[in-house]
Amino acid sequence: MAFIKEESEDVKIEDTFTVKQEDLQEQTDLVVLKEETDQMEEKQQLEKPQEIMTNEKPTLTKKTSRGRPRKPKTGCHFSCKQCGKNFSQKSNLDVHMRVHTKEKPYTCEHCGKSFGYIQGFRTHMRVHTGERPYTCQQCGKSFFHAGSLVVHMRIHTGEKPFSCKQCRKSFSQKQNLDVHMKVHTMEKPYTCEHCGKSFGYIQGFKTHMRIHTGERPYTCQQCGQTFYHAGNFAVHRRIHTGERPYTCQHCGQTFYHAGNFAAHMRTHTGEKPYSCPQCGKRFKRNGTLEVHMRTHTGERIFTCTQCGKSFSQKQDLEIHMRIHTGEKPYTCRVW
Repeated sequence: MAFIKEESEDVKIEDTFTVKQEDLQEQTDLVVLKEETDQMEEKQQLEKPQEIMTNEKPTLTKKTSRGRPRKPKTGCHFSCKQCGKNFSQKSNLDVHMRVHTKEKPYTCEHCGKSFGYIQGFRTHMRVHTGERPYTCQQCGKSFFHAGSLVVHMRIHTGEKPFSCKQCRKSFSQKQNLDVHMKVHTMEKPYTCEHCGKSFGYIQGFKTHMRIHTGERPYTCQQCGQTFYHAGNFAVHRRIHTGERPYTCQHCGQTFYHAGNFAAHMRTHTGEKPYSCPQCGKRFKRNGTLEVHMRTHTGERIFTCTQCGKSFSQKQDLEIHMRIHTGEKPYTCRVW
């Protein structure tokens, strides 16, 4: 039975970390969203990785004789009447106003998605064209967006610039820190009307809704298997490629999935960051905590389609299904 329990944690960790993994895989959208709301100068900074990869020289700001950037002439400022931000060019003010008006003049002909800024639109188009102009020189992985490359490089450098002030845990991405903070606040503002499950983030909520709608928008071209979200799809592809990008520095074990790698590292550190708010029991994995919480709530989310019996864990449903299928996977070797 101990083996089955351990197996359940391994299976669950895929479910638990896939939403987070989708944040990692699809963080291009998050970077684009940030880019759409930033000023033109900040958007240009996101393009810096391209200069690094292509060896193109960046355009430098003209300087005075003292070496300082030349300030815009007095009287050339254009101010936003809604938030007070100043701009040196009227065109930049016009673009900025879309933050307030929510205007999105650029629409994708392929999927109908709209954008407020041309750069966000161009970046989105790469999803359809497959263009990935930003390439990591260390591992060869390529990306749609310069910001994604910047975040990816932290895998190689180990940089984790975002730290939790409550437990000092560090993260390579701000959105992962935001997700982590839900561990402390337990805030879950998005609730599913079908099953009552709550989520801390809208993306996790939208992904969950596909369980009820049956939508599986990601299809493997090699084997035809379909997936609810991009994170699972990305991990699945490594089965075909054999890629195991996560390596434990302590024992050398490699992993397909960032979530399994993170969970494995806790076997060395002994860390148990997930605590049950009702009984205080601690767990290495958030997925294990979620399963444990069902002992308090009595929630049974896995239902047999043949007899209607429900279970709190997926593995229990799979074992139950053998009653209907007649499967007997265990054979005595004595006879």
